[in-house]
Amino acid sequence: MSRRCTISGKKPLNGHKVSHANKKANKISYVNLQSKRLYDADTKQWVRVRVSTRMLRTISKKGLTAALRDYGMTVADLK
Repeated sequence: MSRRCTISGKKPLNGHKVSHANKKANKISYVNLQSKRLYDADTKQWVRVRVSTRMLRTISKKGLTAALRDYGMTVADLK
């Protein structure tokens, strides 16, 4: 299973960890992913998704169908 948000597509970022002596070491910043069961009121069904916490905030603000519509998806795309 990849470390990617199923709705927004967020993925890990690459960069450098820089020491005080200005030595660079590779660093990966992972996305804060959570596995959740979300209820879609329109289709009256539960959907299991792996989403970032930022996307969870968007879903709680707009609703699941509106958030999916912003990314050009439907509930059927999550299955």
